[in-house]
Amino acid sequence: MTISILEAPRVSLLAGPTPVEEMSRLRAVLGGRGLPRLLVKRDDAIPFGFGGNKVRKLEFAIAQAMAGGADTIVTLGGVQSNHARATAAASAKLGLKCVLIINGSSPEKPTANALLDRLLGAEIEYINSRNERAEAAERVMARLAQSGCTPFFLPLGASTPVGALGFVNAIGELIGQGIEPDVIVHACSSGGTQAGLVAGVALHALSARVIGVSADDPASDVAATVQRIVRGIEGLESFDGPIEVDDTRVGDGYGAPTDASREAQQLFARSEALFVDHTYTAKAAGALISYVREKRFASDQTVLFWHTGGQVGLFA
Repeated sequence: MTISILEAPRVSLLAGPTPVEEMSRLRAVLGGRGLPRLLVKRDDAIPFGFGGNKVRKLEFAIAQAMAGGADTIVTLGGVQSNHARATAAASAKLGLKCVLIINGSSPEKPTANALLDRLLGAEIEYINSRNERAEAAERVMARLAQSGCTPFFLPLGASTPVGALGFVNAIGELIGQGIEPDVIVHACSSGGTQAGLVAGVALHALSARVIGVSADDPASDVAATVQRIVRGIEGLESFDGPIEVDDTRVGDGYGAPTDASREAQQLFARSEALFVDHTYTAKAAGALISYVREKRFASDQTVLFWHTGGQVGLFA
């Protein structure tokens, strides 16, 4: 069964369209003349819950849970998970209980997202590794049901066809701002953001390339997940269009900075006052910088960097 953007319920967490800004100083630093137009879509500037791409997904995913009568949201993540923080924030705003299954150790002094999770009142259950997530989720869901709650399990990153509708909607938002880029570059991991962007481009009959820069998993795995999610959206059941994933920027692994991500973090801050985290956004920013330097785009093209947030991680 597929989900339709026209029929899916939605709660309101966004205050309105996020800004689109020229990155003219970054373009100048990278060489100026002969380079493509560089834009940034500022989902880091979403006011709700310190923003980020997960807020868009949660507008649809939480609405689905509430429509089914859920009073408790259960989800997964690491100690500094942006998804966990955004889910805890949405749950608090909407009067829902939130249980976070976090792989890692309870920090002695919580900082950044871990601090915000606690401030938001989320119940946190720690597990040793990602390998324990499935068993822990099953156990927590059963415990909550036995205690009289009506729990809803939200997969990692809200990366489902329903969650992806947040970015189908975002493509419509971008078009409404008068922007139809030739290329969109963004950070990806669990696949939901890229699926929504790819689906939005297809449903709006745009020709834009969508390049996801993987934070962890191999390109083939991410692309397969993206295709599965896209095919869960009405009108795209047989989608077989291109899915571009760059997995060459992972370096030593998830959350580990690279020389390119460190340079990108400084260039974005010092040229555009944009802050990017090493786990996701700095690696995608590093990829964008490399693509421009390598002349992968024509001078008459418009390349949009979709800033998916994550700046809270800088304070971990």
